[in-house]
Amino acid sequence: MFDISFSELMVVGVIALIVIGPERLPKVARTLGHLLGRAQRYVNDVKTDIKREIELDELRKFKEQMQDAAQDVQTSLHDAGAALKAPADALRSELDALNAPAAAADSPAAPDSEPPADPHPDDPAQPSLFDDPAPTPSAPAAQSSTGTQT
Repeated sequence: MFDISFSELMVVGVIALIVIGPERLPKVARTLGHLLGRAQRYVNDVKTDIKREIELDELRKFKEQMQDAAQDVQTSLHDAGAALKAPADALRSELDALNAPAAAADSPAAPDSEPPADPHPDDPAQPSLFDDPAPTPSAPAAQSSTGTQT
């Protein structure tokens, strides 16, 4: 960091021994050590704080990017829904227009109209309009297990 060699430290130590004296030199060295330790901790704390601020700034930018992307997706979905709604509404109006004359023809006011066609002509599970809803039994009344008629 400062590029101080061992010989330069020895010169500073000898001058400090002469100026301060041998009695107070250990106390001064201890105080200088504490001050240098505090300075190093302060510098490390500042570095850590700066690093945290940089990371928070990056996270904020990332959050903004994600929010912008989500907004773009939401806008495109809304546009796609609107684009699909217009043709669907047009088809619905066309179907309503086609069903309007048919509904007028099926009204009870038209006495010569034919009965409605079978809704499920190909499905044997669905009864026809002309089928008898409940067939009548032609066999005699059912007998119980004891052999008596009911």
